[in-house]
Amino acid sequence: MARKTAIVTIVDREVPKRFLITEMSATEAEDWALELFFAMSNAGVDIPDEVAELGFAGIVSLGIQALGKIPYEKAKPLLKRMFACVQFIPGETDNIVRPLLESDIEDVATRLQLRKEVWMLHTDFLDAVRA
Repeated sequence: MARKTAIVTIVDREVPKRFLITEMSATEAEDWALELFFAMSNAGVDIPDEVAELGFAGIVSLGIQALGKIPYEKAKPLLKRMFACVQFIPGETDNIVRPLLESDIEDVATRLQLRKEVWMLHTDFLDAVRA
């Protein structure tokens, strides 16, 4: 089965831009979630037992706000790895996709929206659990 993907359009300084977001591999996602879990634990964040027992699902259920509870130097590599899931679609068609360049994003709000989209792609399974 192929990894999940999503194409999102975000208006970046009045210019619509399209991005392809690709799900991390299971190994990458687990590693990312465990690193977040240990960073939160080391920062003294109270993680309820029922959340910890759910593993990846429990960790992601805490939400992206969990990153805000750990020191920036610990969160920075996790935040950076989120952007490894993002590619840029420079044209009108989806058949040309390239790695994201610094110059592709001009507005901080675009970066925040992309982080939200990456998070949603990786946590959509929680909707079925919650239902």
